[in-house]
Amino acid sequence: MTTFALQAQPTDAASWLELARRAETAGFGTLQAADHPGSCAAPYVALAAAAAVTSQIRLGAYVANAGVREPLLLAADVATLDVVSGGRAHLGLGAGHTPAEWRAVGLDRPDVAGRVGRCLAVAEAVRGLLDGQTVTADTPHLRLFDASLDKPRPVQEHVPLLLGTANTRMLRWAGAHADIVGLTGFGRTLPDGHRHDARWRLDQIDAQVEAVRSGATGRDTGPELEALVQVVEVTDDAEAVAAAHAEELGMSVNDLLEVPFVLVGTIAEIQSAIERHEKRWGITRYAVRAPAFDAVESLGLLQPGARSDSR
Repeated sequence: MTTFALQAQPTDAASWLELARRAETAGFGTLQAADHPGSCAAPYVALAAAAAVTSQIRLGAYVANAGVREPLLLAADVATLDVVSGGRAHLGLGAGHTPAEWRAVGLDRPDVAGRVGRCLAVAEAVRGLLDGQTVTADTPHLRLFDASLDKPRPVQEHVPLLLGTANTRMLRWAGAHADIVGLTGFGRTLPDGHRHDARWRLDQIDAQVEAVRSGATGRDTGPELEALVQVVEVTDDAEAVAAAHAEELGMSVNDLLEVPFVLVGTIAEIQSAIERHEKRWGITRYAVRAPAFDAVESLGLLQPGARSDSR
């Protein structure tokens, strides 16, 4: 079954709460909030407010910045959200690519290996805390001693973990440990500190999915795969819409229309592309941003009244 997550940000109380209600009624499986300290709302505050006016939709950050978040505080945020939502929280983590966010908390942004090491160390620590363990880590990436989360304890016995990345090491780790892998398609961070090179070539996506599968060797059930969609447009002229993006990316229009980060075409064409994504890569989940709400709803793939439970 294909499921969709909606990533959004509050600008005022009334519209945010109404969006949460609409997303649940429409059948989005998850409401997600970004985490860019200083340039967007605090995700867990926003999601807790959304929890108060919903009863089924899952809630989580997409994704919490592991570079600037301390594991015990992050675990407490996730556990509190799980309590106030009645067991609907998930833990979403990413490595934190934006230099300004590291500087703002007095840290030097490490190189790729350092950011990856930090993210995986935080993921292990937060998972341990949510599982009721006492956690100690004394490494170049993370230091905490005898940390435990006595209160609040999550409602769920297992809080699902989503790891968002295109990094090979993180993809392999996620294959072994995560419940959901958020395929971002992000390559090198560009000089503005926010945008990225795209890893959208079909062979690059093949390699990313293969890294997840190799990491999942030995698991009874591997993680679900979720694509972070950048373009959603229902149109009778998919090639015209895709042409400008394809030129910028140095891809053919035909190849661009095959990638899971772009859903463009008629309703039937998009539905067919989603079927191909599942057949080729096993992708069954999509994360879209709020402006795509109506377009996604028009596809007829949402599941009103169905709760999206992750393993």
